[in-house]
Amino acid sequence: MTSYPVSDIHLAIDCIIFGFDGKEINLLIIKRNFEPERGKWSLMGGFLDAAENLEDGATRILYDLTGLKNIYVEQLGVYGNIDRDPVARTVSVVFFALINIADHDEEAMRLHHASWIGLDKRPSLIFDHNQMVIQAIEHLRYKAALHPIGFELLPERFTIPQLQKLYEAIYNMPIDRRNFSRKLLSTGLLIDTGLKDAYSTTRKATLYKLDIRKYKENFHSFWNFMPDSMMN
Repeated sequence: MTSYPVSDIHLAIDCIIFGFDGKEINLLIIKRNFEPERGKWSLMGGFLDAAENLEDGATRILYDLTGLKNIYVEQLGVYGNIDRDPVARTVSVVFFALINIADHDEEAMRLHHASWIGLDKRPSLIFDHNQMVIQAIEHLRYKAALHPIGFELLPERFTIPQLQKLYEAIYNMPIDRRNFSRKLLSTGLLIDTGLKDAYSTTRKATLYKLDIRKYKENFHSFWNFMPDSMMN
């Protein structure tokens, strides 16, 4: 086991970014063009600046890769095994973010050699990044069942079938349509736009948008979006 002086301990931030492509949950990762582990896949991260707090550091890193501000971001945990980084003693504070996949800055992604990859197709990541992603998936599933964070992954206007596909992707299982629709409409979080989805594969479905005021006021309430059998 390596021993380091306190002055040689670095504080890093790693960001797990999820998006939804209409079919599956995707993870935004970068192919490293620098050492260590050049050419391998990793999460987007960086070192914390001395003049910023953790949340500001995460916001900076997320903006650098996606070009987006004011997105859903939450601190997930801290990874600090002594030999987790082969170059220097590094403690990483991990955040996870949810974005509308269509809103990101494609040029910023190209500059960072970043790609959206489906969770089931993701490659092995460097260091302990695989563990971070697994923890983030578990937390997303827990949080999405009880709080309305799933809306962060959708466009401004969406249909109930699109929202159902999102939740089926999060939990990797089918959901009863009628039960899900009933629970969702009973929350009062949806506003009927009066518009129809012209691209619906069957009959045109109603387009809804999120009631932002109710969303913010009641975010921490327990909504229980999922079937009761999943919550036992």
